[in-house]
Amino acid sequence: MITLTGFADEISADLEEQLDVLESEDIRYLELRGVWGKNVLHLTEEETAKIKERLTRRGFGVSSIGSPIGKIKITDDFDSHFADAEHAIRLAVFFQAKYVRIFSFYIPDGEHDRFREEVFSRLKRLVQLANDAGIVLLHENESRIYGDTGERCRDILEAVSSPGLRAAFDPVNFVQCKVKPVSEAYPLLAEYISYIHVKDALMDNGSVVPAGEGDGQTHLLLQELKRTGYSGFMSLEPHLQATGRYAGFSKPELFVVAAKAIKRLLAEQEMKWN
Repeated sequence: MITLTGFADEISADLEEQLDVLESEDIRYLELRGVWGKNVLHLTEEETAKIKERLTRRGFGVSSIGSPIGKIKITDDFDSHFADAEHAIRLAVFFQAKYVRIFSFYIPDGEHDRFREEVFSRLKRLVQLANDAGIVLLHENESRIYGDTGERCRDILEAVSSPGLRAAFDPVNFVQCKVKPVSEAYPLLAEYISYIHVKDALMDNGSVVPAGEGDGQTHLLLQELKRTGYSGFMSLEPHLQATGRYAGFSKPELFVVAAKAIKRLLAEQEMKWN
């Protein structure tokens, strides 16, 4: 069974509008990244309490804390960033979310080998922090960080070697690194994948399109997930723009376009979702 969730801050900065649109698409989870124009790590205690009260009252859960942990240069100070990670973990516990999304640090061009061990050292500290709290970290592949290709993502997961670090598989981020997501990256990462991000893009220019309309090999990915019996979250992070055929669309409308696209693809594969 697939459970749909999404980065609701792509709908609106307003919490109630986020929940209204999710509810209209029968999506009962969100990946908490931003509310009221503030990143989740910058919310006050009063604000987080208010969010939790509204989510509980309206019957929503948090699938993951969409944190920016690991989105700093590998040469930046890590101690202050580690304090942010501690806060992200506390938020996951507070919202009863199993996961926190992280990254593996921006690396200077061509210097992956030089900083490889430092990346691993930092990630191991983060994983120990998460393990102590019973939280699982999800490493998202993204351009310009250490884990941008399938090979380097696997390098991370093998080196850290902990059930507290799993992969959030993002097809479009692979596309934008000129990697074929399913043909090239997926076979290397399949055993580590615990979370899927849903968006699509064109290989030639990186422009983002609804799932199934680009080079993200979404059809192949769903076939593989069905074959292996994947049961977990699929998180909508559509990044659609109100241009071209979507000119004049609002952010809520674009999110609905993205939601309907993945539902259609799931139906074609006869995959159930809730």
